[in-house]
Amino acid sequence: MPNIVIPPELRPGDGRFGSGPSKVRTESVGALLAAAPTYMGTSHRREGVRSVVRRARDGLHDLFGLPDGYEVLLGNGGSTSFWDAAAFGLVERRSQHLSFGEFGSKFAAVITAAPHLEDPEVIESPAGTHPLARADAAVDAYCWPHNETSTGVQTVVERPSGSEPDQLVVIDGTSGAGGLAVDPTQFDVYYFAPQKCFAGDGGIWLALCSPAAIARIERIHASDRWVPPSLDLHIALENSRLDQTYNTPALATLFLLADQVEWMLGNGGLAWASDRCDRSAEVLYGWAEASPVAGAFVDDPAARSHVTATIDFDESVDASVIAATLRANGIVDTEPYRKLGRNQLRIALFPSIDPDDVAILTRAIDFVVNALA
Repeated sequence: MPNIVIPPELRPGDGRFGSGPSKVRTESVGALLAAAPTYMGTSHRREGVRSVVRRARDGLHDLFGLPDGYEVLLGNGGSTSFWDAAAFGLVERRSQHLSFGEFGSKFAAVITAAPHLEDPEVIESPAGTHPLARADAAVDAYCWPHNETSTGVQTVVERPSGSEPDQLVVIDGTSGAGGLAVDPTQFDVYYFAPQKCFAGDGGIWLALCSPAAIARIERIHASDRWVPPSLDLHIALENSRLDQTYNTPALATLFLLADQVEWMLGNGGLAWASDRCDRSAEVLYGWAEASPVAGAFVDDPAARSHVTATIDFDESVDASVIAATLRANGIVDTEPYRKLGRNQLRIALFPSIDPDDVAILTRAIDFVVNALA
């Protein structure tokens, strides 16, 4: 690899652009350090930790403007564990899935493998695009990602036209939650993990659940379906109402989540956070469109993610060398999703990332491209 030194004026103030784990604000780490003597290493069943869980749950309720009757559930394991929990506790018989990247397809695979469920209806489209959900009386849940982290495609969250009230809309918000606007009346479950827009570590899942979703959880609980306790959404519901988890959570993760939610609320809430991501996206995609060697991977501007952008490069430029050079200069985690296999960079635009740093990053990339030429 060529030894290219990027000038200091072309280095962002913070060089973390990873799509997860994401940039954690220094102020959050400082707040955790200050709280550590009385918080870290204490019982998650006691008020010291439960008060932090309460801050996170109440904050998320406010951030998303949840209607009356919606509840914030949490549990251990991250979004991948939530897929398993949903297979046991949300899908009654058959679900519909939109598959247009790694994470939507993985959830569909979980449901397909579940021996107590019928094979799901899976609607696919090529990477870089997304299909649309369609009403089907034979399914009881519609499932898709708000943002496909692997490809940089975002969707609109809205109930399929013609769907019935007893059919749940279950949205994977993992990389979009907190950075993309969403109408809570259009979903029944919006689940995510905190290592993306919420600038924390992984290891827990959170789910914003409508009254219909709560009723579904309770109805399945009352049936004869066997559910592993660690994946039992009814147990998660009962514990969440007590501001705790069924088993021991990662305390640092909870604290960073609560601090990030309050930071967002203090600056103007979800509208402010999504606008910040919009500004970063405008900078990055505008640069790519004007570049002679780069361009957005996603053709449809409306489907281009405003939280995880994928930028293709001309074959005359090796994007892996660009990413390696950036990393050597302290600008990290711009590599593409490993399974997509494209000559591209993937750049996170989460709320914690300063839009001005995104602008400087584009100039740093130009500098490296010119140096390589």
